[in-house]
Amino acid sequence: MANRLPLFPTTLVGSYPQPEWLIDRKKLAGRFPPRVRAKELWRVPLPELAQAQDDATVLAIRAQEEAGLDIITDGEIRRESYSNRFATALEGVDIDNPGTALDRSGHPNPVPRIVGRIRRKHAVEVEDLVFLKRNTGKPAKMTVPGPFTMSQQAQNDYYNSEEEAAMDYAVAVNAEIKDLFAAGADIVQIDEPYMQARPERARQYGLKALNRALEGVTGTTAVHICFGYAAIIHQRPSGYSFLPELAGSPVAQVSIETAQSNLDTAVLSKLAGKKIMVGCIDLSDMTVETPEIVAERIKRALAHVPKENVIVAPDCGMKYLPRDVAFGKMTAMVEGARLLRREFQ
Repeated sequence: MANRLPLFPTTLVGSYPQPEWLIDRKKLAGRFPPRVRAKELWRVPLPELAQAQDDATVLAIRAQEEAGLDIITDGEIRRESYSNRFATALEGVDIDNPGTALDRSGHPNPVPRIVGRIRRKHAVEVEDLVFLKRNTGKPAKMTVPGPFTMSQQAQNDYYNSEEEAAMDYAVAVNAEIKDLFAAGADIVQIDEPYMQARPERARQYGLKALNRALEGVTGTTAVHICFGYAAIIHQRPSGYSFLPELAGSPVAQVSIETAQSNLDTAVLSKLAGKKIMVGCIDLSDMTVETPEIVAERIKRALAHVPKENVIVAPDCGMKYLPRDVAFGKMTAMVEGARLLRREFQ
């Protein structure tokens, strides 16, 4: 895959806005990201929903290609949130009688209730990957929720400790990642935002769970750690509470946000050898960045990361943006990367 990518390759973190005809975007934005299933958000009746999601996924793929992205995702169009589609497909969770857990905002949210041993019953996203690869010739990336984050988004009524739950979530994620690579994924990204939100627990057992999820995996892996969706979490710190700890993890790429938080990028020097997905698109601002702004944000990271190790991306998922704004920001990102190539290549 590396030979197919230019300097400063561009990609999404994962999600792209779902169209209004597919999902009730006002309802989606008016609540915390669902941890259990939220079928009431879909506008299309169940018998036609899968076909409608396929159609909307093709639109998301074409939008990425038209904007000029180098690595393509499926836009997470079939998901109500980044984590719930996988988390609610596992054995050992009661999704019909949910529990409650505090979201990273501090508010209670319905979550899967763990009532037995966590196990993956079947591949969850392989068909999504096959569909993606059938509809693009570019490198394909799939995202899966991380074991630590899923353990924080659940009510544990079975295990003796959260750590035990996280380690069994890791076994399930590990099996999914291996199946995705076997089906042809170029990159698999693990979303672990709760490592930033709950750093002490992440140090106690979250990193151990992440490493277990990567055990025996030979493909290119990434981990995404952020401060939360800009549409939901409005206050952002200027630095990560958990990031240098990833230096010892076998993950190849680390996705971070810098635009919304004006991050001090000096911390990136502690991740030597990792490729860094540098978040350079502010998702809290509906103004589309100029390519020059994108390039300047990336340059802040270049003081601490070799240019060959920089990947250009938004701060987080684009799920909550208006579609025209998301497309404009993607295009600016691509043009900003071109400016950098002309300067550094």
